[in-house]
Amino acid sequence: MAATGQAPIIIKRKKNVSAEGHHGGAWKVAYADFVTAMMAFFLMMWLLNATTEDQKQGLADYFSPAIPLSTESGGSQSMLSGQSIAAEGTLGLADNEAESEVLSAVEAMLTATSGESTVEDELLQHIKTRITDEGLIVDLFDLPGEPLFEPETATPTLLLSDLLAVVDDVFRETRNRVAVKGYVRSTAVVRRDHDAWPLSAARAEAVRVRLASGWTGEARLVRTEAHGDRAPALPDRMDVRNNRLEVILLRNVSR
Repeated sequence: MAATGQAPIIIKRKKNVSAEGHHGGAWKVAYADFVTAMMAFFLMMWLLNATTEDQKQGLADYFSPAIPLSTESGGSQSMLSGQSIAAEGTLGLADNEAESEVLSAVEAMLTATSGESTVEDELLQHIKTRITDEGLIVDLFDLPGEPLFEPETATPTLLLSDLLAVVDDVFRETRNRVAVKGYVRSTAVVRRDHDAWPLSAARAEAVRVRLASGWTGEARLVRTEAHGDRAPALPDRMDVRNNRLEVILLRNVSR
């Protein structure tokens, strides 16, 4: 029999709550982040595969730093005169990176990727540009039925006059020097006096004269080169596309 007045014994059970271990939810968040990242990666790869080179260049131009541009009245007499495409201020910068941006801006004007070019579609078909260590190379070339010169002569057609007016208008606000190279296609008949070299030289000189009398000016034209039919743009050496000119906006920093 229990003693009277003795307090009852109370046993208190304490429940220890341990970590949930692998049953927790933290790993689910990490896994969701991983899946999201992989989805974004594969989406980017698909977009790169489905996007054309022109679209990629347009996106690059959109996100690259823009140089202020203005439209002023040009001095070249052509179907495009009065609608000049020029960059404000002096573009002949000494810094290589800054000058590369300038060349890219001029290239965008010529290829209409800036959205502000007034170059018409039919002229754009005859223009191809690329930036190299030498500078901005503007390639002007024949297309079937649309020659830059009268056949087998160094007499410019109206088409070439319009193309040179565009190039001269874009180059007008730069201090960069300019070079001109002439190329012609091969002929099917082997001649004793092959005229590819003098013809390419005469055509390069004709372009130099046109630019010298325009906004570009004589002082900035440093050289002309004749390459005959030795450097075709297309494998078929007799293709009319090989009748071409290179007008090069040289880098100032390369001097």
